[in-house]
Amino acid sequence: MPLFLIAALPFLGALMPGLTIRAGRSAYAVASAVFTALALFGVLQHAPAVMAGQVVTWRMDWLPQAGLALSLRLDGLGLLFAGLILGIGLLIQLYARFYLSPADPVGRFFAFLMLFQGAMLGIVLSGNILMMAVFWEMTSLSSFLLIGYWRHLPGGRQGARMALAVTGAGGLAMLAGLILLGQVTGSYELSDILAKGDLVRQSPLYRPILALILLGAFTKSAQFPFHFWLPQAMAAPTPVSAYLHSATMVKAGLFLMARLWPVLAGTPEWSVLVAGAGLVTMLLGAGVALFRTDLKAILAYSTVSHLGLITFLLGLGTEEAASAAMVHILVHASFKAALFMLAGIVDHAAHTRDIRQLGGLRRLMPVTFALALVATLSMAGIPPLNGFLSKELMLEQAAHAGTPVALAALFGAALSVAYCLRFLAGTFLGPERADYPHTPHDPGPGLWAAPALLVAVVIATGLFPMLLAPLAAAAAAAVTDVPQHLHLALWHGLGPAALWMSLGAIGLGLTLWGGWPRLSLLPAMPEAKTIYDLKIAALVALSRSVNRLVDHGRLAPPLAIASLTILDVGLWAFLTGSHTPGTRALTPLEPAPLAGFVLLVAATLGTVAFHRQRLLSLLLIGIAGLMISAFFAWAAAPDLALTQITVEVVTVLLMLLSLSFLPALTPAESRATRRLRDGLIAGTVGLGAAALTYGLLVRDFAFPTISAFHLANSKPGAGGTNAVNTIIVDFRGYDTYGEIIVLGIAALVIFALAEVLLAPGPANNRLLARRPDPARAGDRHPMMLVVVTRFLLPIALMVGVYIYLRGHNLPGGGFVAGLVVAIGFLLQYLASGHGWTEAHQRVNHHALIGAGVLVASATGIGAWLAGRPFLTSAYGYIHLPPLEEFEWATAAAFDLGVFLCVLGAVMLALASLSRLAQRGGERVAPRAHDVLSEEAEN
Repeated sequence: MPLFLIAALPFLGALMPGLTIRAGRSAYAVASAVFTALALFGVLQHAPAVMAGQVVTWRMDWLPQAGLALSLRLDGLGLLFAGLILGIGLLIQLYARFYLSPADPVGRFFAFLMLFQGAMLGIVLSGNILMMAVFWEMTSLSSFLLIGYWRHLPGGRQGARMALAVTGAGGLAMLAGLILLGQVTGSYELSDILAKGDLVRQSPLYRPILALILLGAFTKSAQFPFHFWLPQAMAAPTPVSAYLHSATMVKAGLFLMARLWPVLAGTPEWSVLVAGAGLVTMLLGAGVALFRTDLKAILAYSTVSHLGLITFLLGLGTEEAASAAMVHILVHASFKAALFMLAGIVDHAAHTRDIRQLGGLRRLMPVTFALALVATLSMAGIPPLNGFLSKELMLEQAAHAGTPVALAALFGAALSVAYCLRFLAGTFLGPERADYPHTPHDPGPGLWAAPALLVAVVIATGLFPMLLAPLAAAAAAAVTDVPQHLHLALWHGLGPAALWMSLGAIGLGLTLWGGWPRLSLLPAMPEAKTIYDLKIAALVALSRSVNRLVDHGRLAPPLAIASLTILDVGLWAFLTGSHTPGTRALTPLEPAPLAGFVLLVAATLGTVAFHRQRLLSLLLIGIAGLMISAFFAWAAAPDLALTQITVEVVTVLLMLLSLSFLPALTPAESRATRRLRDGLIAGTVGLGAAALTYGLLVRDFAFPTISAFHLANSKPGAGGTNAVNTIIVDFRGYDTYGEIIVLGIAALVIFALAEVLLAPGPANNRLLARRPDPARAGDRHPMMLVVVTRFLLPIALMVGVYIYLRGHNLPGGGFVAGLVVAIGFLLQYLASGHGWTEAHQRVNHHALIGAGVLVASATGIGAWLAGRPFLTSAYGYIHLPPLEEFEWATAAAFDLGVFLCVLGAVMLALASLSRLAQRGGERVAPRAHDVLSEEAEN
């Protein structure tokens, strides 16, 4: 199975809840699990090759000049993380099916879960660091949706916002670091970057790169001082917490540090920052966990501590420490996912997670107790469970790092033993209580099956440690770029320092647990969340005060501030910089262009002077647009002239139709002094823009312009002699593709606003009560105008088709053709009225927009089938007897999509205005010609 399909499967699975919306919770879970299982099967297909030391790759160039490529790679490190993401993801889906209530929107949950799973899988499979950054931000967004899934809970909403703010900000810092890394190495491909570690470490940009990338890793993996967001994410449903804390979100930062270990590690800066932050986080998380009373809070802070442990190992910078980190990533995922699920079972059964209200559940919930006992002892590092193996490796590496580090690691391990015992005893040990919030009992196998499988893994890999060795060794080899041979065992004799440190940690942990009554009297340390909330409140207060200074509910003040700032910066650059006089002579101005210029200035000034009279100002705007079209034609830009005049006609006609909803006069809102001030600012800024334009026009460029390239390659590269059209549909076709989608969205927004106005409510009542300012004319639809416009409609259709067909070689194209045809329909609305035109409308406008986007998309995807980048066009010559040989380009099909989308957008806007007009204004008797027309057609 190709890597591209493996990466795409979770995203395809995210569509299934929508397709199975009426099938029930089991269908959601099964549909999602099938796609996860298929992706896991695809990963396992490549496992033998990866374990043998090979790197499986897949690549498709997107924008090679900018280093953008859809590049995927699977090595030992990617295999470890992909297996965790998909394997534990399957168990989470099983658990969630039985955990979530029938009242919960389960389809939405599985859609969010699959989006998150796909984003995480994209991170670990990315072979391009820019693509990794894209998936990185996708995890922040999808985790925001998962953490805030229970939107009715304030804690869930706040936890989601906090996670998004912290990890999103860190992701932006990381992106800056990755861009700098690509600049230093000359490539954004991981395979190239990993081979240039010495170059990066010797670069003067190494420290900024390291700091920025570590900001992204530390925020994602909740390292000090960014650890506070992770415990707040426990407000999410337990399946989300189990997935985030064990195999996905928080492991992304660890993955990033491990992935770039060959490039960034091995320096004092790396050791101090990474190992130091990891050690502090390990101690801080374990210490806070000891004092928590909520089961999920204890587990959340324990996750922070274990993430610090792994970060500490990666920060030591040795191959043995990196191997130990890989082992603990595997071990931690197994027992932590099981413990979160078991905490959810307790909450599900007893209706509380507070250990002060629990205790004595070992007899009431024997299955849950047995599973929790094994998983908790593994987290504490007690043999013969797998947690003991990774703890021994950690302590051994800490012992080699010096006495202070070894003592700190020993104390962290002791705290881990203490909070594990408190978690276990506070929940299951002691006498049964009579005041449980709800009588607890073991659930059915649907809830405990998933944690039971993980507990089986904990036991099996503890008793048979070498089961972990091959995968951990392959991952460590990918991290260190050196083959690793791990030897894992429960007993290494009496010699290793780790044995005595482990015994000391267990003894000290028992002592701390025994002294809990006294420890509980210690004052609680201030929570980082409180500090975060205070900072956020201060920022909000500051922003509000600034907003009050610059924004008084009017658009003019902020526009004035922005315009004057731009003007001041430009003036400062002009006065302090060096510049030379222009080298190009001005074009002589002939009488006809001069007259047009005078008309343009007069129309502009008239619009400003008479802007309160809506109809007059609209006519003056039309004159200004017409003069601009004439200038384009005079300047040998017929395509621009044609586009400008059609856009102007459509805009003026649409605004004319809209004027019927507005008063004839705009009320005066500004005093004369304010208008004078605004006029001076606008005039000054306008003169500055004119000076800048003049400076550009009279100077030659010292470098080749892009226009020369387009003119030279229009025919040989795109098969068309009209450079403007080839730019739109070929050279910059992706821009046009995005623009037609935005245009369609804008039309849909107009339609949605019309729906709101037509719905019962205050806005609709005002629409029904609307009366025009002046009295209407006796004949609203003059016969001569009706006849002429209906005659013009087929002509407009024919001219539109003609302009579309000639556009690749002569002025025209799909955009202008769509506007010309739209003008023909617009005239029908103006002449015959909204009601008559809508009654004779046979084309679905939404379908036109959709068809346009689909045709344009199909044209772009067709290039993929030919092995070319998206929207790459092709052209050739066709001979169809008895016609002469003619040229045909695939860009014409793309242009057809533009035509359909433009026509559909304009017509949908018209239809929206039509419905409003019929609802609010056309409540008069039909005219004679309307009746005669209907009878003639019938």
